[in-house]
Amino acid sequence: METGTIPIGELSGGLDLYRTLESGQTYCWRRSDDAMYTETPPGEAWYYTVVDGSPIRVRTTGRTLEWQSPIDAESLVRRLLRLDDDLEAIEAASPDDPLLTEAYEAHRGMRLVEDPPFECLVSFICSAQMRVSRIHSMVSTLAREYGTPLEWNDETYHSFPTPAQLASATEAELRDLGLGYRAPYVVRTAEMVADGEAHPAEARDLEYEPAREYLTRFVGVGDKVADCVLLFSLDFDEAVPLDTWIKSAIEEYYPECSQNGYAATSRAIREELGGQHAGYAQTYLFHHLRTGG
Repeated sequence: METGTIPIGELSGGLDLYRTLESGQTYCWRRSDDAMYTETPPGEAWYYTVVDGSPIRVRTTGRTLEWQSPIDAESLVRRLLRLDDDLEAIEAASPDDPLLTEAYEAHRGMRLVEDPPFECLVSFICSAQMRVSRIHSMVSTLAREYGTPLEWNDETYHSFPTPAQLASATEAELRDLGLGYRAPYVVRTAEMVADGEAHPAEARDLEYEPAREYLTRFVGVGDKVADCVLLFSLDFDEAVPLDTWIKSAIEEYYPECSQNGYAATSRAIREELGGQHAGYAQTYLFHHLRTGG
């Protein structure tokens, strides 16, 4: 077993692992105490995920991030948790806005994630009209039922299913697992990727708005889901998903950004929230408002 530690004090802006992994931006991680998205802090519990067939576990103890894996995973951990992002510079470059300042101060150390694109895509197809805890449960169930089991450290982990594995599911099976009307969207999207018709990772090489348009070719993916995939797996930090919380924030705090249609509103709120790192601002606002800020 490979192990390592990363001093949190060496990370610009620090790291709040709990907020990073339980702020509604990722459903690809699980917790060893099975209490993720229950609003219970993890304590000494491990967060774990599987990437490219390798389980990875992380937790914070004091001012240290610990990781464990069957491989040397430090560079992978840094990428998945975006530990090299300069949070201090991102906050300093953000607009002088009272609500945004309040959100940054309340949730210091929360970072964006970089999830695997296919897993992220399916996660947010499942997210429509669902609570974060229910989305997490759906994604975990898909991994358990269709992913590959992996034995490591005397425990069984399940990788998220490959496109081919998920495409083998029937709509009826996925409905029985609680996906409801999302079931055909997930099956058809998995088929598209498995057959080589399209892959979410291909959007990475496009400009922002064409990348969002590219992702909407997947069944069940509209502009908001596409923006989530761009922001949380493909490094488009300017993406601002216009979900319920952000639409409410626009109505109450940024009414001048309410435009005719998603694309125009998206451009206006991106500019309002600082452009290049508007997605960071969105994530802080989303989590702040969702948790009662």
